[in-house]
Amino acid sequence: MEYLNEILGEDFSIIAIRLIIALTLAGIIGFEREVNNHSAGFRTHILVGVGSCLMMLMSLYGFTEFIDNYNQVRFDPARIPSYVISGIGFLGAGTIIVYGGTIRGLTTAASIWTVAGLGLVVGMGMYGAAILATFIILISLMFLNNFERLFPKARTFYFIDFTIERSLEINRLINVLEKYNIKLKMIDISNIEENLRKVHVKLEHNQKMNHSILYEELSNIKGVINISEINK
Repeated sequence: MEYLNEILGEDFSIIAIRLIIALTLAGIIGFEREVNNHSAGFRTHILVGVGSCLMMLMSLYGFTEFIDNYNQVRFDPARIPSYVISGIGFLGAGTIIVYGGTIRGLTTAASIWTVAGLGLVVGMGMYGAAILATFIILISLMFLNNFERLFPKARTFYFIDFTIERSLEINRLINVLEKYNIKLKMIDISNIEENLRKVHVKLEHNQKMNHSILYEELSNIKGVINISEINK
């Protein structure tokens, strides 16, 4: 038993409990992102939360031996966590997708950054604060999005992605949209394969328009491979 304690360390039970709590709380938030098909989901949030908790635990317990043996060693438990908070931004940036003037994924990037904070808080042993923060984050992600829809904006937009053959002229798509009095706000064209292109358009909502009829006419255009609507 003593040999096992030497390998695992005296604080192993505390460390294990905190890592499991960080895994659970980060996993709950990641599950919400996964269910809604966002770019960073269950595994990503767990890794960020557990990793941040691990860094906090290292900062708290990783240098006790040096502090006990050397009086001149200065202890700053906030030093490593401060780098975690600033450094996690690169991972959040990877979830942000830019389509021309449109940006998607900011909420998921913010949730990753927040989960890193959760991991650090759990690593400190502030379980109550971590559980309350998790509850607040879930309320924000799950319910406030629906709450915002109760207050429609003066102008609302949606996005359509077209996968088309390179030989198809973009004007044919635009002519159909204009036929239904749909205002085109932005268009972005990119090459996917040698003979295929992706067209991403931002459109202003027309409440009188029948979407099913519009998409049926667009899909009947020769050269249109796929149409998908993205609601913001």
